[in-house]
Amino acid sequence: MLERLNSKSLSHLPAGVERPAYDRERLTPGIVHLGLGAFHRAHQALVTDLAMQASGDLSWGILGVSLRSPAVRDALAPQDGLYTLATRDAGPDGQPREALRVVGSVLRVMVAEEDPNAVLERIAYPQTRIVSLTVTEKGYCHEPASGLLRWDDADILHDLAHPEAPRSAIGMLVHGLSLRRERGLPPVTLLSCDNLPSNGDTLRKLVLAFALRVDPMLTAWIDAHCTFPNSMVDRIVPATRDEDRQRISERVGFQDAWPVVAEPYLNWVIEDKFAAGRPAWDVPGGATFVGNAAPYERLKLRMVNAPHSAFAYLGAMLGIKTNSEAAANPGLRRYVDTLIRTEIAPTLRGIPEAGLDEYRQRFLARVSNPALPHLTHQVAMDGSQKVPPRLLAAVRERLRRGESIELLALAVAAWLHYLRGYDETGARYAVQDPLAAQLARMLERAEVAARAAAPSQAAHRRALVLAGYRPVFGDLGKKPDFVAALARHLETLREHGVMRAVQGVA
Repeated sequence: MLERLNSKSLSHLPAGVERPAYDRERLTPGIVHLGLGAFHRAHQALVTDLAMQASGDLSWGILGVSLRSPAVRDALAPQDGLYTLATRDAGPDGQPREALRVVGSVLRVMVAEEDPNAVLERIAYPQTRIVSLTVTEKGYCHEPASGLLRWDDADILHDLAHPEAPRSAIGMLVHGLSLRRERGLPPVTLLSCDNLPSNGDTLRKLVLAFALRVDPMLTAWIDAHCTFPNSMVDRIVPATRDEDRQRISERVGFQDAWPVVAEPYLNWVIEDKFAAGRPAWDVPGGATFVGNAAPYERLKLRMVNAPHSAFAYLGAMLGIKTNSEAAANPGLRRYVDTLIRTEIAPTLRGIPEAGLDEYRQRFLARVSNPALPHLTHQVAMDGSQKVPPRLLAAVRERLRRGESIELLALAVAAWLHYLRGYDETGARYAVQDPLAAQLARMLERAEVAARAAAPSQAAHRRALVLAGYRPVFGDLGKKPDFVAALARHLETLREHGVMRAVQGVA
């Protein structure tokens, strides 16, 4: 049995394993991070580690917060916050290759559900200068179509009534900022690192809306002093498997209870708007600071996230397990390639065509990485939160210009088809979505409407009900061209399957 990875292990790691080249005993916390999942540890925590190593400024240690599950805390606490990052791809011979680095930027992990007041105290800690988030799209408790806070959300209602024990990320931020204001502490930067359009602006709007219900004076203080930079983050990070734990632990020579696995590619673009300083994240291979992140966000949401989702929904319905396997399917790959070139790329005006073509080719190479088994069902989860910014925004733009939406509509139809909960092999799966119950009722209403209609109108009636679900589709249910395209693709998927549907458009 291997000894557990911890601070004492660093000097005994094999020569081929990178490690922090700074004294971790001098590390002090400067960042509170909500949502300490695999993505954060493979992305922002890594860049923070590299930044502190390059600059020598060790005041940016990370206090991680798991909102509910104690699993990450239980894994990393005995390891002094250390974990291994494995970057994987295929070498020239086609065989998997892997580079390892032990990351040292995480000082401690807390579980908000166990002690929410401790999280508020850390947000109000004098040395805290940045509070960052990777809580996924659903963690913002907002309506995807409108971007407004969902005041009927159970966690939001709870947090308004129980300021001392908030459950949502928004509630924790506002009540933590309230403590900072009461104690006369300086403001902080609130940095969203989630795949939302204008994620900083969205977070600001939601925080201010919640704060207004708590205390108008607090709203004014946050608005005047705190900053909310927009950012774009990009790296493929699949869930860690038991075989990853075993392989990585053997290579490191110490047991690592929760390493993370990622592709070599990393991109991070941030607006340089910080209220109380920031780490030297702009190290080689790290972040790029810009005045306006919006073009980069739009580029990534549409040229990476949208086709990623298309591969996942169509691949999952074929019974394909990973996105790399979906990308290896000639029919799916041809469809996604055509989708990017003909309907997505033209919505990104202002970016040279050569640059978009290079971005497209790089995405297809990344998603095809055979050494990185990213499960289709992992990518497919939370579609109600992902489909609006990834696919529907481009649909709206093309409809305004009178342009075809056939390929985009198929990707949207694939998500709705996926919601049925079983694939073309007959295998069943659970639909993971914060609106799963509402979506199930929506599907039932659509089927009732289709059965009540004349046979020639059944497909259209079904699509009309589905597109009329305003929390996701907004006003698209009133767009005849969208409803008609959705009806055609849903009918083909239902009656003839995925391969006939993609062959019909690409």
